[in-house]
Amino acid sequence: MVRNPAVRESELDQDAADRPEVEVRRSRRRTRTVSAYRDGDKVVVMMPARISRAEEREWVEAMLARLDRQELRRRPTNDGLMARAQELSRRYLDGRAAPESVRWVGNQQSRWGSCTISDRTIRLSKRLQGTPSWVIDYVLLHELTHLLVPGHGPDFWARVRRYPRTERARGYLEGVSAVAGLPWDEDD
Repeated sequence: MVRNPAVRESELDQDAADRPEVEVRRSRRRTRTVSAYRDGDKVVVMMPARISRAEEREWVEAMLARLDRQELRRRPTNDGLMARAQELSRRYLDGRAAPESVRWVGNQQSRWGSCTISDRTIRLSKRLQGTPSWVIDYVLLHELTHLLVPGHGPDFWARVRRYPRTERARGYLEGVSAVAGLPWDEDD
């Protein structure tokens, strides 16, 4: 494997000062594919040894953009959460659940999400960031359903189960809760 020293901002002629450090790893074994992953604060881009420096710069930019898109899907902003909540309400609740705000919070240690019906606010635990998008969608839909049905009765679960990955998401959250030593309430 041929290792290229880390490609830094000045080498890529970038405007963004907050760009992560990039390490390019070239390999003679790698013939076609380019891949990238985050390693702490650094991004590692792996590519074939035969790629030119100009192509390398293009690939680094493309891979950074791809990682950013992936991360945005897995860690949406508060505005992104609101947009997702509106889409989920439209798709699974006939557009009837209309929250005033949806946001991430860092102070929920034993819940994945919460809903205050009186002011129509939904909060999701930051512990959900990085989980698959279908898990975040489930928690969002769960809280949106509380805007229509306050408790966890049969009507509530009938609405939540319109989401096709409900049981899968519940299983995922139950597993994460067990590993973290967190309580898991079957009806929550």
